[in-house]
Amino acid sequence: MAEFALPKNSKVQQGKRFPAKPGAKNVREFRVYRWNPDDGENPRIDTYEVDLATCGPMVLDALIKIKNEIDPTLTFRRSCREGICGSCAMNIDGTNTLACTKAIEDCSKGDVPIYPLPHMSVVKDLVPDLTHFYAQYASIKPWLRTQSAPPPKERLQSKADRARLDGLYECILCACCSTSCPSYWWNGDRYLGPAILLQAYRWIVDSRDEDTGERLDALEDPFRLYRCHTIMNCTRTCPKGLNPAKAIAEIKKLMVERRS
Repeated sequence: MAEFALPKNSKVQQGKRFPAKPGAKNVREFRVYRWNPDDGENPRIDTYEVDLATCGPMVLDALIKIKNEIDPTLTFRRSCREGICGSCAMNIDGTNTLACTKAIEDCSKGDVPIYPLPHMSVVKDLVPDLTHFYAQYASIKPWLRTQSAPPPKERLQSKADRARLDGLYECILCACCSTSCPSYWWNGDRYLGPAILLQAYRWIVDSRDEDTGERLDALEDPFRLYRCHTIMNCTRTCPKGLNPAKAIAEIKKLMVERRS
């Protein structure tokens, strides 16, 4: 018999509420996804009332305040807080983004829902398991591959060649784009996803790289590249303002051109 309901242990339940301290003047609620693999309990949504008068402007500031002053058991990733490492990627107010660059005032009115990146296994609370994502990144061999003898100092590029890398090298592998892609949700075991394909294109168009043919050969597969259906979620959600969909289209164009 077909079962269309979610398994009982996957249903998200209402969790604890942590009220603000008496005298708080500018309170906003943050509804945070919680799950601990060690306690055997279902996932839950805990509600934290945060006094924004004593909090920084970004969602990450609120999470740090929650962990430091309200609930030290809350788990999430963070690093430099400057939007260049991708560590604090999560789903905030319905959009995949970086907590360190998402302003609280830019969230919709009312409570602020915060979840881990969607369609990824969760390690704990807001921490997704990126093991497979990084393995896919390693599979494209993201380094300069050459056959010619190295020059005495360095491999030079013209300004025009260097400009071709703009919009590509800035990717911080936060996985916001890939985890917003329906094709990656359903075929993530074989489809590389927008983040990895953008990185692949970054090396394909690098004028110093001498392995373009093999790079394209590695992507010539019904799933690794061609599961992209140009839904554009990846481009809409990228916190760095990059365009993975365009990079994927450029790879497909190169595939066609080398056949003609």
